[in-house]
Amino acid sequence: MPKFTPFDPVTLTAELIRCPSVTPEEGGALVLLERILTGAGFECHRVDRGGVCNLFARWGVRGANKTFGFNGHSDVVPVGDLATWTQDPFGAAVVDGWMYGRGAVDMKSGVSAFVAAAVDFVQTTPPDGAVILTITGDEEGPSVDGTLALLDWMAGAGERMTHCLVGEPTCPNTLGDMMKIGRRGSLTGYISARGVQGHSAYPHRARNPMSALVRFLARLEAEPLDAGTAHFDASTLAITTIDCGNPATNVIPAKGVATVNIRFNDVHSGDSLTTWLQDHAAAVAVETGVDMTVRVVVSGESFLTPPGAFSAMISRAVAAETGLVPEASTSGGTSDARFIKEHCPVVEFGLVGRSMHQVDERVEVVQIEALKAIYGRVLREYFA
Repeated sequence: MPKFTPFDPVTLTAELIRCPSVTPEEGGALVLLERILTGAGFECHRVDRGGVCNLFARWGVRGANKTFGFNGHSDVVPVGDLATWTQDPFGAAVVDGWMYGRGAVDMKSGVSAFVAAAVDFVQTTPPDGAVILTITGDEEGPSVDGTLALLDWMAGAGERMTHCLVGEPTCPNTLGDMMKIGRRGSLTGYISARGVQGHSAYPHRARNPMSALVRFLARLEAEPLDAGTAHFDASTLAITTIDCGNPATNVIPAKGVATVNIRFNDVHSGDSLTTWLQDHAAAVAVETGVDMTVRVVVSGESFLTPPGAFSAMISRAVAAETGLVPEASTSGGTSDARFIKEHCPVVEFGLVGRSMHQVDERVEVVQIEALKAIYGRVLREYFA
């Protein structure tokens, strides 16, 4: 019988980094993963939609009573100014124990760590159940034809995960210090104000849309959304732009626009905040005589996987490998967990995210190996 050789997650991370999979390009990353997983006995399906490439892989029988799922993404954000990188962003160079490259942290190393852990697990201790991987190429993009496409395909094919771990970077400072049991919601409000153009020397003959916008934005900032909840910090509102494109200093413009971004907890919903914005806009329109319209795009609702057996299992695995008990947090931006929470309970755990999306994005090589060990421990306990 041939000697078992553990799967090397560091080599796979390097191979994935060398795939230039900038959203929405597949770049060879999913082809590589499909080849590896198929070779390990996983049944694989490409689930491409809308020009986006996605991969579904399952070891074990469809519809098993216990099906552990993993969600990750192979796509990466653009490199930015290449001249400011000290290493080739698609070279996977290792310098002083750190591997450099776009996606090194977010999140080709996380995908590699779970693939390595899963391949070893199903070959050494085949579980009574199934292991599913859903890998998307659209997490960093519009996220319309990525994980959502995979979940739609799974529903049609009779595939289901009983629990899911998302491998996004979750730790702010040290591997093991944080996991995510939920996320705040996110929405963007686009506000347009239309008044009457006029000479700035005769403001009484005009209706200034910029004054109306300033009044509207001041009302929003003067009213705290909430004080936070048991598992969430207070919701936040940020003014991200206000403009009218007016090059003249002596003309009151006819139209102005502003944008706000709200990150909200479980006190609110996208609908309730849309109504809140519209009510303020209507009040300002009455006060100023300026027409105000609000268009809202909700990126995701807030959600929470209440602390319980699943999150406790993740915590035990992290503590066993790192010596740290991870904080159960809902902080940060959005992730594809916001889609999976409609399918099954979901928790996120991954690497330290300090360099993600930055120039010289890099991951400490020993952390990739440690993350594989954590994921392997999770799988063993889940199917124990």
